[in-house]
Amino acid sequence: MKRLTIATRASDLALWQAYYVRDRIEEAFSDVKVELNKITSNGDKVLDKPLALIGGKGHFTKELEDEMLAGNADIAVHSLKDVPSYMPDGLELGAITERQDQSDIFLSFKYESFHSLPKGAVVGTTSLRRRMQLLSVRPDLKVKDLRGNVNTRLRKLAEGQYDAIILAFIGLSRLDLLKDIPFTQKLPLNIMIPPMGQGALGIQIRSDDDEIRKIVKILNHEDTFLASQIEREFIGKIGAGCSAPVAVNATIDEVGLVTAKAMIGYPDGSKILQEQVASSKNSCKGLGLLLAELMIKKGAIKILKRAEEMAFKGDTPAERI
Repeated sequence: MKRLTIATRASDLALWQAYYVRDRIEEAFSDVKVELNKITSNGDKVLDKPLALIGGKGHFTKELEDEMLAGNADIAVHSLKDVPSYMPDGLELGAITERQDQSDIFLSFKYESFHSLPKGAVVGTTSLRRRMQLLSVRPDLKVKDLRGNVNTRLRKLAEGQYDAIILAFIGLSRLDLLKDIPFTQKLPLNIMIPPMGQGALGIQIRSDDDEIRKIVKILNHEDTFLASQIEREFIGKIGAGCSAPVAVNATIDEVGLVTAKAMIGYPDGSKILQEQVASSKNSCKGLGLLLAELMIKKGAIKILKRAEEMAFKGDTPAERI
């Protein structure tokens, strides 16, 4: 019997995702036994600084990638939104699972909906993307950084440290954590465009392992892979890290029309640049690059540079680890 090792973060959500992949593989290949290599990433250890100040979401993937390159794991399972658009030499995305609900969700013990929040209400989020979009709609809100795993964030909400928090819907749903929150509201895309890859899992493999590549292909969803690659192309072209105030989303409708939309702006929501492109599924190669080029012509690089300066304002270089 062949043994296959998955590198995974040790958080509850990461383990749910790893067990999901394990079960899919073992159901498809009766001669494969899957084990987990549980790792605490740097992003899970450093909880006293905003994510953007510790290098962004790549800190959730590096340790897993190191384990793979060292031969201690055959695949790594990531939330695709945490996987930077660049890939270390020797590694690649072997599969992307079918994308589930991409929505961000409003959670509160006090207020029924996002629009019912009073002026000056404190809203928690780690994401500069969410901060940008929240403040572009409600500049009267006070957005406060929110770190920790899902359970820690929900505890902070219950303790009254925040009037509301914004998280990804799919993680809460997978862990069955919504039932104890009095007020929840999925935020529509006209309020909150998701980040690259939200709602899908990225299965990372070593580029030289053809046997593992064949195994993980059973997890791949063609349309999700295509849409995600458009999003990742866009991010790679404009040079935005996972934590930048950037939203990008590609969708494929029932007749094969591919639509990609993006938003870039300042973390305080004071300046927003938006663009959208569309193409048929058969001719959508390079659509992410096209979207990026259109936004670059409109000043996206300058906006991103200023957005980074605003995000790090008041922090010394020594703190930007």
